[in-house]
Amino acid sequence: MSDKARDGAFDDWLDAIEEGSGYYVECENGHGWLPPRRVCPDCGSRDLAETPLPEAGEVATFTEVSVATPQFSADTPYVTAIVDYGPVRVTGLLRGVDPDEVEVGTPVGIGVGERETTGDRAVVFRPR
Repeated sequence: MSDKARDGAFDDWLDAIEEGSGYYVECENGHGWLPPRRVCPDCGSRDLAETPLPEAGEVATFTEVSVATPQFSADTPYVTAIVDYGPVRVTGLLRGVDPDEVEVGTPVGIGVGERETTGDRAVVFRPR
């Protein structure tokens, strides 16, 4: 992990994913959101509970980045994906698959990795 200060709620969420207990927050009406949330943006409910992320999600959309800003230049080429985990969608890096073989619907698991350029932690998906 880099020397940067922790981003409280985000880093706590990454810690949970690393420990195998990733979660999202869900209101009593079934709306799901990624933390931090205190109020459901859909219905205004304040009754939110941590709900475990499913073991696998499906790639909903993706893009291959070949030319990046200097901040991420050592990471290229890389695939950024949005993965559907039921009530929530999570954005992260897709690793362990040839970019030419990525397809919408590919089942993936969630974990935490590091960016090559900065050493910062990031959400990482890998094929299941």
